[in-house]
Amino acid sequence: MAQIILSGVGHTYTGAAHEEAWALNPLDLVWEDGRTYALLGPSGCGKTTMLNIISGLVKPTRGRVLFDARDVTDIPTTKRNIAQVFQFPVIYGAMSVYENLAFPLVCRKWPRERIAEKVAEVAEVLDLERELRRPARTLTAAEKQLISLGRGLVREDVAALLMDEPLTVIDPQFKFLLRRKLREITERFRLTVVYVTHDQNEAMTFANEVVVMSEGQVVQRGSPEELFEYPRTTYVGYFIGSPAMNLFPVSTDGGALVFGGTRLRSNYDAAALPPGQLQVGVRPEYLELAFEPGENTLAARITGILDQGSVRVVALLVAGEPAKLSIPRGRRVPSGDVLVRLPADKIRVYVDGDLATAGR
Repeated sequence: MAQIILSGVGHTYTGAAHEEAWALNPLDLVWEDGRTYALLGPSGCGKTTMLNIISGLVKPTRGRVLFDARDVTDIPTTKRNIAQVFQFPVIYGAMSVYENLAFPLVCRKWPRERIAEKVAEVAEVLDLERELRRPARTLTAAEKQLISLGRGLVREDVAALLMDEPLTVIDPQFKFLLRRKLREITERFRLTVVYVTHDQNEAMTFANEVVVMSEGQVVQRGSPEELFEYPRTTYVGYFIGSPAMNLFPVSTDGGALVFGGTRLRSNYDAAALPPGQLQVGVRPEYLELAFEPGENTLAARITGILDQGSVRVVALLVAGEPAKLSIPRGRRVPSGDVLVRLPADKIRVYVDGDLATAGR
């Protein structure tokens, strides 16, 4: 595996180098050896462009790509020792599962005995041992995707494993199992993995680090916990989490934040905040139903309940602002007018959409 460095890398498909034309704005980014990363964002945000630059399918308009300090910017994909798994499984239908897994090693002229040993090892990891003699065309989409992955795992010269929306065509009931299998495999083989997805659940449950993108830019990079607890922008707060973070407009009164006429205690000194549009963010998991007036409690009205299995998502109007609150399935959900509490230590303050650091 390899450390991958993007140094000043940016790309435009139009040839124009002005800001509005960048599909991927120039950036510096380091992917450490042996870690798993998820590139997360909506369609058109630049994540697949970045992946294709790493693989060599796209040459960046600007900047350099380095594998372990070796400049590979002008080196074609075939010589970068990259394993890539695409949205739709790429297999050789006329071959057996064994022949598909062995193909990269046959091309490298490995001895037959060594090929058999390596294929058996990878087939065991992928739970494909009993399928080795089957024609690959007869397999399910999930099994075909495992073969695509396996062709990368059999090689011992792979610098990185790149995965572009690999679970999109997989039946939903198998997605969880396959995602867990991928996590086990990457940890066992200590792979450097870059995983592209628009599904925040996939990203948060699979990767050591998540890179959130928007409009060709990286807006935040961090562990799943960091992104959930301290989203740096309201965009990340909205994009990460299901339901998304609640955002409420607030004003200031001296050193306090004020929402719906209620002074909020928080870990912020409102007097030290920079000027701008102020919002507080609170995750639905941390918003609480209260049973009597108290600190940081506001009047609210329940407008609906959505059953999500283990939790119920309660839709509310809090001081006239829409909000959501998650509660365990076993708890009773009241109706009509209620009180809700914003825990002081879970309040995040945003100024013009950016997480405030001053005043904390």
